[in-house]
Amino acid sequence: MLYSKLTEKIEGLDTAIIAKERENILQPLIDFIQAKVDQKAIVNLNFICTHNSRRSHLSQVWAQAIGTYYGINNLFCYSAGTEATLLFPIAAKTLANSGFKIETLSEGDNPIYSIKYANNLHPVIGFSKTINSDFNPKNNFAAIMTCSSADEGCPFVPGSEARISVTYEDPKVSDGTPYQIERYEERSSQIALEMKFVFSQIKN
Repeated sequence: MLYSKLTEKIEGLDTAIIAKERENILQPLIDFIQAKVDQKAIVNLNFICTHNSRRSHLSQVWAQAIGTYYGINNLFCYSAGTEATLLFPIAAKTLANSGFKIETLSEGDNPIYSIKYANNLHPVIGFSKTINSDFNPKNNFAAIMTCSSADEGCPFVPGSEARISVTYEDPKVSDGTPYQIERYEERSSQIALEMKFVFSQIKN
C-alpha cells in the first residue's frame, strides 16, 4: 500500500485532460506493458535521458509507484543516461514534496538516494548512471526515451526489446529563476499524470 499522500496525489490526477496526441505517443508503452502482463512476464522499463538527472528519474519513480498502485506485478523501473551526472537535488525535492520519502545513502558528486513510496516495498535507488551500467538490465526491457537529445543520439539501445519515445520538456531551463520549483512541479505532475494514464489502461 502506497503512502497516503502519494495515493491522494495519484487519485487527484485527471487523465481526461491528456490530449489525444499524447495518448497516441503513450500507446506503444501501454502495448509493451500489456503484452508482458498477458505473458505473466517481468516488466522491465528503463527511462533514458541524456544526463540521467531529471526527467528520466521522475519517470522511473512515478512509473514504479503508479504501476504498483494499479497492482502491476513484477514491475521493475530503471533509469539511465547517455552520460552520468547526478540526480538533480530539485528533482529529488519535488518527489519528496509529492509524498515520496527520500533518504541520502551516500554523498559526493553523484549522491545515492533511497526513494520509498510504500512502507513494505523496496525503495527505488536513485543516482545517475549510464545506459551500460551494471545496475540496469542488460536485456528484456523497454527503453523509454524521455528527452529529444537522447532520442536522437541513441538510435539503438543494446539489449532493449522495444525503443519507445515519450519525451518531455526539460525543467532545467528554469534553473536559477524564480520559477524553478514551479516548473519542476509542473513536469513531475505531467509525468505522473501520463504514467497514471498508461497503467490505468493495463488489464491484469
